[in-house]
Amino acid sequence: MHLPLPARQVTLRARLRVCVCVALTGTRATCSAGSLRGARVLVTGASTGIGEQLAYCYARLGAQVVITARRENVLQQVSVLAARRVGVKRSSQVRPRSRASSRCPGGLDYLVLNHIGRYSFSPWSGDVHHVRGLMEVNFLSYVQLASAALPSLEKSKGSIVVVSSLLGKVSTPFTAPYTATKFAVNGFFCTLQHELAMRSSDVSLTISILGLVDTESAMEKVSGRTRVVPYPAGEAALHVVRAGSLRQKESFYPWYTHLVCLVRDWCPFFRDVIIRNSYY
Repeated sequence: MHLPLPARQVTLRARLRVCVCVALTGTRATCSAGSLRGARVLVTGASTGIGEQLAYCYARLGAQVVITARRENVLQQVSVLAARRVGVKRSSQVRPRSRASSRCPGGLDYLVLNHIGRYSFSPWSGDVHHVRGLMEVNFLSYVQLASAALPSLEKSKGSIVVVSSLLGKVSTPFTAPYTATKFAVNGFFCTLQHELAMRSSDVSLTISILGLVDTESAMEKVSGRTRVVPYPAGEAALHVVRAGSLRQKESFYPWYTHLVCLVRDWCPFFRDVIIRNSYY
């Protein structure tokens, strides 16, 4: 049935209103400090950016945190700062490791996958070797760590928290290799969610979809090249921690990321115009 133009406009407005309401639903839930006190948490990619803020958030809430990244000297600085913020000795609550490992003393309650490889914000250059390397870091290592951690998480009825991106849901210019890895991450872990549910596993799996966040590396890439407003990394980290502690299947930060995902297939022309006009 073909609707007349006015009816189509009314239908579109109604859909958009529904999207806004759904996108804003569930954002007010909070997690108590007690729910994470003593929890054994492994955070990857914790030397800078969102990973660093995640380490601070978990430490403030009383978790026992192991942090990993490539740069050990920076990790040491993060562990010292985290200890100062919560007033504990570094070794007692925040332990740095230079290589990602799924093994934590005494077991594991939360595996937080956050690390990413280096990439440039530029048109596709045809460098397949770079894509292959980025897939190893951004995708295959996530699969490897999650697979290794699952037995421990099954015993503790723990959680996997995957820090993903809006670019794993909606493609944008100048990020082809990175976008490919995030689509792979979302696809694999959404499938794993189904399989965990089908076997009645007590392990929860949260995928956090983040938009542009004001980390140093992100700002260096997009400064002067996009009209998208960045949101605070500290707030993004708190959102991820909250979503994981509440065992949500999927979470979105900031608010517009959920709206974009909801309307992407309903208004493809409108979506593409907005995306392309978001860049200088």
